Amino acid sequence: MLEEGTYFMKGNHVIAEAAIIAGCRFFGAYPITPASPIAERMSYRLFEEGGEFIQMEDEIASMAAIIGASCAGAKSMTATSGPGVSLMLENIGLAYMMEAPVVIVDVMRGGPSTGMPTLTSQGDINQVRWGSHGDYDVIAYCPSTVQECFDLTIKAFNAAEKYRVPVFIMADQILGLMTSNVKVPRLRDIKIVDRETPMDGDDTYQPYDSSTLVPPMAIAGHGHHVLMTGLTHDERGYPATNPEGQEKLMSRLKRKIYENIDDIVELEEFMLEDAELAIVAYGSEARSVREAIKQAREKGLKVGMLRFKTIWPFPERQVNELSRRVKKIMVAEVNLGQLVHPVREYAVCEVVALTHSGGALHPPAEVLRRIEEEMK
Repeated sequence: MLEEGTYFMKGNHVIAEAAIIAGCRFFGAYPITPASPIAERMSYRLFEEGGEFIQMEDEIASMAAIIGASCAGAKSMTATSGPGVSLMLENIGLAYMMEAPVVIVDVMRGGPSTGMPTLTSQGDINQVRWGSHGDYDVIAYCPSTVQECFDLTIKAFNAAEKYRVPVFIMADQILGLMTSNVKVPRLRDIKIVDRETPMDGDDTYQPYDSSTLVPPMAIAGHGHHVLMTGLTHDERGYPATNPEGQEKLMSRLKRKIYENIDDIVELEEFMLEDAELAIVAYGSEARSVREAIKQAREKGLKVGMLRFKTIWPFPERQVNELSRRVKKIMVAEVNLGQLVHPVREYAVCEVVALTHSGGALHPPAEVLRRIEEEMK
């Protein structure tokens, strides 16, 4: 396990090391560019740390494997890119319904289909939120630096364990393959959250107890009678496929996210104190936006950035409050307009989009040019 210190590491490798520190002891995945370095690292590091690594036959099996490992008590993770997420979506919905805490790393690349395997994109933002059928919610963190690959991986595991949900780490090709400094604090200073489990021999235990938002999670083989199914179920885990059962279960699954939204959502404000134009950005794209804002400020333009470290659940209140402080919001992203839609839904000011079809970030000069146009 990495000790306290400063390391010069690739973003993908930092995610792997942070996962181990967070307690990950099972990794199941199928190779895919540009996420394969995570699997490569985990293939020998988990062996050194007493964990298990399995290269599965495909992404469908990978997702099923980490759900099974989680139900057996192991903190579990997989890593993939957009086409792999497409294959995982049915089992991601299963993990949500079973309340199995798992972490999915999506190192985004150009798409759709095979797209651009070796070039960057932010085209999976809506896929991870809306890809499964039915009503479901996920937590998704979006690092912008190699340091945040470490910090947000820890947060992802903690959130998965605390709320019993699938959690995404939305990296991208540039960040995953970027090498930079990362500071690892003393291990005893890193907050690690483990799932709550029931007492052994508790005959009153119900695996989906509706009296609490997040019921304790029994571990397979510890003596509790637990049924796990993708069907709508009651507190015991037995099928309850009727309107009443659906309402009772689904309302709790949604409330456990949205009643804790202020604890989950993490944002960064950059030069927003007196801004007239606010740019919403995330991931590697935020690096270009930050540089453009510095140049715009030198020209006397009042512009700042709201950077999303948490993409989902969407920070509805913060976006609405921001829209009341500024004249206009611009959403900058490396897709043809995905996060701009929920921003428009909750903003009361004008919202415009700065989009890129993928393969590269907006150069700071292009962002600056657009800032000047919007602030005329």
